[in-house]
Amino acid sequence: MRTIAIMMVLALAGCTTATPDVEPIPGSITYGGQPRTKLTKSPIGSTLSNEFVMGDGRLAIETYRVQPDRSLKLERRKIVGDWPPE
Repeated sequence: MRTIAIMMVLALAGCTTATPDVEPIPGSITYGGQPRTKLTKSPIGSTLSNEFVMGDGRLAIETYRVQPDRSLKLERRKIVGDWPPE
């Protein structure tokens, strides 16, 4: 029983609840601040995506979440290799 308790403590110690914030880059919807228009018809908590080609030719795919104040929070970004693919 003691071994199980120690294993549980070690497993929980490896978990983290804080995730680092993803910072906007040129091309992001929130780069330079929040957009001027609010998403009044989008349900709070819903997500939307934004795709753009970065200056170095790679494709960035971002996911945003609508916050209770109708602002957007950048949740994650995936960078795809050279775009368009050869």
